[in-house]
Parts: sequence; C-alpha cells; structure tokens
Amino acid sequence: MRYFPSLLLFCIVVTSCSSVKVNCDYDKAVDFSSYTTYNYYADMQSGLSQLEERRLLRALDSTLKARGYRLAEEPELFINIVSDEYRGAPNSNVGLGIGGTGRNVGGGISVGLPLGGSSLQRSIQFDLVDAQRDALVWQAVAESGLRENASPSVREEKLKAVVKKVFSKFPPKIK
Repeated sequence: MRYFPSLLLFCIVVTSCSSVKVNCDYDKAVDFSSYTTYNYYADMQSGLSQLEERRLLRALDSTLKARGYRLAEEPELFINIVSDEYRGAPNSNVGLGIGGTGRNVGGGISVGLPLGGSSLQRSIQFDLVDAQRDALVWQAVAESGLRENASPSVREEKLKAVVKKVFSKFPPKIK
C-alpha cells in the first residue's frame, strides 16, 4: 500500500509520454533490393522550419547511410517529406459514475471530465518515389507529440527517434 502513490505516478508519467506511431504502405511488386541511391526533391515543401528540416535531413542521411544507401545526383529513389502540426484532442479523462442494480432493474450515470488541454501533435509523411518510373513505391506516416518550448537538442533527438522508427520498416520484408 505504501508504494501505491509511487506506482500511480509512474503509470501517469509512462502513459503521458507520447510515442511515435508509424503507418507504412508499399508497392508489393517492387524489388527494393535493387535500390542503392537516393536524393530529395529539389522543390520539396516539407512544412518544417529551415532548422527542423535540416535536423530531419541529417537524421535521415545518417540512417540511410548506415543501411547502405548513398546520396546521389541521379538517384534511383527520390524522397519527399510533408509535415503538419495540429492540436490533438485531450485524451485523458476521469470518469465518475453512479449505478445500482436490483433484481431486474439497473441504471447508471457516468460523466467524463477531461484533464489538461489539447496537445500539439506532428505528422510527418515520407514518400519514396522510383525516379525512373516516377511512381510512389513506399510511404510512411509518423505521428508524434511535439513540445513547443523544447530545446534544439531535444528536438533533434525527437526527430532522430521518428526517423529511426519509420525506417526500421524500410525496406519492407516481403513475405
């Protein structure tokens, strides 16, 4: 019983941390092992600030380089990045309920009280396009929480975590 407050605080902290959610889609007919080079669209409108875009591209370059891909002037894959920030609905609620049952009679009242305000969320979409066919071959959308007043190093680490999680699913394992 004496550990209950500590356990409760731990559970609140763990559930309040926003994780990165990733959804991927790809063309099953594509042989991803044939790709070795990449580059970014010259006219890419990422929706990120210049500083954030540079951080994201550095994280992406180091991740792809570690996987054996190289940046090239005439690549096999073009990468396009689109980002959007939005306010998420508050998802923490406290439910208060009153209820009772009898033999064949039951009833109840429940009220949900939202805790805290809405959180700032970021969605980043990564499109990989076959340069020769000009066709989308792989796409991932990552959603994560965003702290408005985070330091540059915290922002960089968050973007590295997003890129790491997104590209853990690339190239796809075709079954």
